[in-house]
Amino acid sequence: MSLKANIVKLVAAAAIVGFGITSVAAQSDMPPFGSPHDVDYAADLWKAMENLNLAGPDAIRALPYEGTEPHGFVLETFYAKATINGHTGDLVVKRNYGPEGVSVDEVMANASAHLGAITVMFKREAGYDDEDGNWFYAKFLPDGSLDRNGKDMALAGRVAKGASQGCIACHSAAPGDDFLYTTDHIK
Repeated sequence: MSLKANIVKLVAAAAIVGFGITSVAAQSDMPPFGSPHDVDYAADLWKAMENLNLAGPDAIRALPYEGTEPHGFVLETFYAKATINGHTGDLVVKRNYGPEGVSVDEVMANASAHLGAITVMFKREAGYDDEDGNWFYAKFLPDGSLDRNGKDMALAGRVAKGASQGCIACHSAAPGDDFLYTTDHIK
């Protein structure tokens, strides 16, 4: 093989190795939420919630109660099981009502006028995010679209993993080991 052919092979090999390193680096720089896969999974989750009548125009209602930020000033919370892509897990759906100063009576009289968001935790399969309880987080707007943060990232997946604020940072401080403030366990 000629010297020129060897140089071409070396340059090609270096480019492939360099591309691989760049690809790995680029992947590690990607945030742990808001990816196209997270958005697709959230869409499947919304469909499951609609099938359970926990979201959408036929959603069941519960007795609302006074809440706190970041979720809302009045809340409704539901616990269920859902199946997403063949995996059945615990599902926590929290309807977040506002604005500040809204009363439970006002929400009871006209919930749709005060619904600001629907925040969701879904227990995914083991290995999804073991250190954070394998919870998938999503924040939906009332129409089922995903809310977005200030950097225009969809709020779905391991939201704010590794950050000092956000879903995981807050819920990891919940009593017990289930990441929930409302109960110490869901079975």
